Amino acid sequence: MSQSPIELKGSSFTLSVVHLYSPKPEVILKALQEKVEQAPAFLKNAPVVINVTALDSDVNWKELQQAVTAAGLRVVGVSGCKDENQKRAIASAGLPFLNEGKGRKMAAQEPEPIIDNSPAKTRIISSPVRSGQQIYARNCDLIVTSSVSAGAELIADGNIHIYGTLRGRALAGASGDTGCHIFCTHLGAELVSIAGQYWLSDQIPSDFFGQAARLSLSDNVLTIQPLN
Repeated sequence: MSQSPIELKGSSFTLSVVHLYSPKPEVILKALQEKVEQAPAFLKNAPVVINVTALDSDVNWKELQQAVTAAGLRVVGVSGCKDENQKRAIASAGLPFLNEGKGRKMAAQEPEPIIDNSPAKTRIISSPVRSGQQIYARNCDLIVTSSVSAGAELIADGNIHIYGTLRGRALAGASGDTGCHIFCTHLGAELVSIAGQYWLSDQIPSDFFGQAARLSLSDNVLTIQPLN
């Protein structure tokens, strides 16, 4: 028997979710263009999920989708849609409906978690991470003992430690673990993210730029404090 030309595997990806709070396409377009201009290396042509929970049934979905696309983003799905008319309009655009994990409610009792007592592994990178490089630490922490250039990207399912200057992007808790942290001895990042919650460079408190810092989530909101 000949080998199949395809193979279907399960996987996970980190996607940004754009929450829409205005029904006006021109307002959405302007706001998104400003965000993309702040971090073009991260956001230009980035796949995103559109959350429409805050919108009512009278909005023009086609125009909203065109506004998001015109800003340079790529819509891969929609979440938070409860209106049937909107659902039909979205479905006609060929987009899937997605459920965000934090808003999901389980009808049945969740099973007891399986505790893995095997020792946790850590991925260690000793050389500088150059612009255009992406490093992913799957199911573990990531330690970088050198610098991370602008345009480089660190992704870890666990914590991220950077013992040099961070000028690129750092995304910890990529699989959704809200208990993860980012530790950095010299913070100058384009973007920092924990479990999908992120700050662009202009959102990082100015007092911490160029300083040693520790980032974590508190009530699902990014927080920062000195690293000492």
